[in-house]
Amino acid sequence: MAQVVPAERDLRRVIGDGDAVPDGEVEGLTEHDLLELHRSLVLLRTYDERSVVYHRQGRIGTYAIFWNHEAMQAGSVYALEDEDWIFPSYRESAIGLLRGMPARTILQWWRGHPSGWWNPADYNVASICVPIATHVPHAAGLAWGKKLRGETAVAIAYFGDGATSEGSFHEGANFAAVTGAPVVLFCNNNQWAISTPLSAQTRADALVDKAVGYGIPGIRVDGGDVLAVYEATREAVARARTGGGPTLIEAVTYRAAPHATADDPSAYIDPERVEEERKNECVGRYERYLRRLGVLDEAAAEQVRAEAAELMRTGIAEAEAEPPADVALVFEHAHVDPLPAFEDDLRELRGG
Repeated sequence: MAQVVPAERDLRRVIGDGDAVPDGEVEGLTEHDLLELHRSLVLLRTYDERSVVYHRQGRIGTYAIFWNHEAMQAGSVYALEDEDWIFPSYRESAIGLLRGMPARTILQWWRGHPSGWWNPADYNVASICVPIATHVPHAAGLAWGKKLRGETAVAIAYFGDGATSEGSFHEGANFAAVTGAPVVLFCNNNQWAISTPLSAQTRADALVDKAVGYGIPGIRVDGGDVLAVYEATREAVARARTGGGPTLIEAVTYRAAPHATADDPSAYIDPERVEEERKNECVGRYERYLRRLGVLDEAAAEQVRAEAAELMRTGIAEAEAEPPADVALVFEHAHVDPLPAFEDDLRELRGG
């Protein structure tokens, strides 16, 4: 069980500060597990930072930044089995990397290239959901289907705090609760729905309190603590897999980067708060923990960073080696019987 900090509404934590707050531990994790979690964190961080540069170079369009959200993604995925399904939002666009998806595939998704789409059954990772919360009912439905078939797979759906104000979230949560679907509803509460603060979208003391309305358990965890996230998700997954139904996890963090590359947060954020949060970002926080344990040194950390950087270099090269897509794809699947004007439109697009 993770260390719990009662003063913060039972916000679960494992990683201390190396001083006043002692470090905890998670039962069952080996040194290998601890280092694999670190590898996942660095891989996601490298992808995110390189993608922002990629955007600034004009090589991809608007990109949803997930800097300092890596602990929520790496920790929760590590608690899953290969048979379990992942339903990401745009903030988890690179989560497929943790299932072996090539970096080029995700890069191509952001480039709007057809090769950026994948067969969800290949990785048990659903398509990246851009509309807010519409994938929550999908995850609940798949999980219920697995239950009806007598299968043991669990689904997890990721969404932000803003999604909890959407009808699709409530419909999905209620459906999951009524059917006892084996699904984990994972809210990454970074305090902002673009420029809307949490205080402007709910009167609840905490988002985890919404679980009560559906008669399901809720867990509130420090979203910057990868071990606490893992432990909380492992508990929720075990409950789901053994017939206990859904769980709502509220992973609390603070968005220390813009909402996306098209966002200018200077109009609404407190720069001092952002700077303070950046000092305790989740990757460095975990590396300090591992060093205190004596299982990670700088040479090993640098090797992991170099491997992640090389994976990204290869992914970018492979993505950009793909030939441009045929513009006919814009029309081919729009109508069963193509409109007569399509032929002229296609000719114009091709410059003919």
